[in-house]
Amino acid sequence: MSRVAVDATVREDTRLAAVAAVLRVVEGTVELLFIKRSEHEGDPWSGHMAFPGGRHEPHDASLEATACRETMEELALDLTCGRILGRLDDLAPRNPVLPPILIRPFVAVVPPDVIFSPSEEVAATFWVPLAVLRHEDTRAEHVMTINGVRARFPGFRVEQHIVWGLTERIVQQLLALLEP
Repeated sequence: MSRVAVDATVREDTRLAAVAAVLRVVEGTVELLFIKRSEHEGDPWSGHMAFPGGRHEPHDASLEATACRETMEELALDLTCGRILGRLDDLAPRNPVLPPILIRPFVAVVPPDVIFSPSEEVAATFWVPLAVLRHEDTRAEHVMTINGVRARFPGFRVEQHIVWGLTERIVQQLLALLEP
């Protein structure tokens, strides 16, 4: 990962968060870990496909520490068993209804035989080969109604789920960076 990531402008009321895009290599195939968040009323990301991560806490030394802590909390996966490769561009939701939040994605690689244990925050986990995400058949569309207006969002199909929104934008950055 050799390019410089772009820092977003942070307003005073913006909350900070970090996620970990976790990779592993199995028999020469690079795979990316997704989680499906558990359903919780009042959580705008409830039930979504995502990467492990969450809000920055005052005791976190950095946003990288936030990504590591959240990955440990959600999956009992210690990213120090592998390596943080770097980070991607900061992102913010495009939907004005969502709270002002800035998400900093970090990219980590872990051993192929890594074992983790999802917490109650995680409904399911999926390892997906990057080659599958690059394939046109994986492209999908997420349709939803926002304030009475039907909106379409690009996405990726992962089994019966759609990866869309911020997570889709992170995947796009990662795929562009890791061109074969």
